[in-house]
Amino acid sequence: MTVCCRFYIMHIEDRPLKFSSITHHASVTQCLGSAGGHAWYLAVAKPSIVDPTENLRETGKKVSCSPCGHFYVPPSVEDVKLFKVDGPKFLKLNAGTWHSGPFYKGKAMDFYNLELSNTNVVDHTTLSFKDNGIVFLVDDE
Repeated sequence: MTVCCRFYIMHIEDRPLKFSSITHHASVTQCLGSAGGHAWYLAVAKPSIVDPTENLRETGKKVSCSPCGHFYVPPSVEDVKLFKVDGPKFLKLNAGTWHSGPFYKGKAMDFYNLELSNTNVVDHTTLSFKDNGIVFLVDDE
């Protein structure tokens, strides 16, 4: 199977300034930027993919297995950081970087997105904080 990169405009409408889940792609990087150079937000947490042969039980860390087959330590609420991105910037998310967004004020926004053509099918792991009653709010004041 041949997999290629895709660079496209991702049009997003009516996205609220809140989130309760975070995603990572274990095998690939992803690049994202505002097509119009408008301000936007991205929540991130550092990659937490682990080798399943390591003994992490002693550290007290919970190890989970992704439906994609890799192992990871779920990020905590405190691990999630929100960044405001101003102007014409294109961000690179390293493989395994947890992310949620983009978020923005207004009804709609266009974003440049560079990823593999099948990333969201074969390399997409999502963690929900909502199960624990956690919803992150983006304060744009």
